[in-house]
Amino acid sequence: MQALEIYEGRHHLAKVEPRSFVDGEGVRCSIYLSGCPFSCPGCYNLHAQRFTYGELCTEDAIEDILTYCEADYIEGLSILGGEPFCNMSLATEIISRFRDRFGRTKSIWVWSGFMFEYLVNDTRRQLMLKEVDVLVDGPFVDWLYRPNIPFRGSLNQRVIDVPRSLESGTVMDYG
Repeated sequence: MQALEIYEGRHHLAKVEPRSFVDGEGVRCSIYLSGCPFSCPGCYNLHAQRFTYGELCTEDAIEDILTYCEADYIEGLSILGGEPFCNMSLATEIISRFRDRFGRTKSIWVWSGFMFEYLVNDTRRQLMLKEVDVLVDGPFVDWLYRPNIPFRGSLNQRVIDVPRSLESGTVMDYG
């Protein structure tokens, strides 16, 4: 099955980092969803490509994630993978509950192998995209890897201010 046809993963979490200093600005709670169909050569999170890697996400796990986000020093939630946009049901459930609890006082960052332009034009994925503050888009490209690029793994990836981009109709860099 091709990536474009996969919307629902298997509701598995590969990893939860209650305090991350590298997945976005400030201190963040980072969650890694299991399952990615892109199979990018050189992927640093190879094990999370399997849709059944890690643990089945439970109600308690989601509540734990939201509790980790409550601390004043936590800037927001970062969602990585795997591929969040191929795990729509889990990702949107967590995002919805995060927004219910924190509104727009804390930010949501998402990393995706999909390009922003594709996500905007996919009706189902666009609904989730609209709740995201910052998107790091594009597949990891091994030969474009450079160490210490802020928030990205390879030079082709972009760090996008989603609300400004949706409003203007053109991709706007974050920062």
